[in-house]
Amino acid sequence: MLKRNLGPLLFGLIGCAILISLSIWQFQRMQWKEGLIAAAYEGLAAAPVPLPENPTEAKDEYTPVLLDGEILAGEVHVLTSRPGQGPGFTIIAPFQTADGRRILLDRGFVREAEKDATRPLGPIAGPAVLLWPDESDSYTPAPDLARNFWFARDVTPMAEELATLPILAVITEAQLDGAPRPLPVTVNFRNRHLEYTVTWAGLAVAWAFMTGVWITARERGTEKNLRV
Repeated sequence: MLKRNLGPLLFGLIGCAILISLSIWQFQRMQWKEGLIAAAYEGLAAAPVPLPENPTEAKDEYTPVLLDGEILAGEVHVLTSRPGQGPGFTIIAPFQTADGRRILLDRGFVREAEKDATRPLGPIAGPAVLLWPDESDSYTPAPDLARNFWFARDVTPMAEELATLPILAVITEAQLDGAPRPLPVTVNFRNRHLEYTVTWAGLAVAWAFMTGVWITARERGTEKNLRV
């Protein structure tokens, strides 16, 4: 029996081994992603620090900082919506720090009717969080620059549009009367690795089952031929 079914058996074992290895890999990815999420929440809970000299996404995302500087003229309007508030826009403006750097400042949310309203500018000093949002992919439409409609907080293009460094600070407390409404910063990592882990494991079980069905069918066919 073993010799007759060596080919199907090897085919089944190799397939199961590949699927199980993919399941293990996704499980390891899940553990890695959960570590990143835990580190992000730990960072958000830390005390604010002065804005780092050269912040980077890998090192400084979700770091609370204390901003000191001035909100400048010019805005990018990112289409969004908020539960209980309806459609609106996230307002991104250039911000000049006290040491002369120009960065992006997420001022918060305004309703759709407030898109083109005049907003207060000037000096502020208060808390913010460094963020590099992962909101765009190959399906995200390009911004409509003529109407100032953006569909994601994409740091690099926004920085080019507003002539700033590619650094985004999300303000957490409104500092000026009539300013947009700051919204809480939440950790937004995509983590579907448990789903993928279970999927690959399920496919391995199905592969093993179908291999067994195949071998059983071959054996029954062999017995029938022998009887004939």
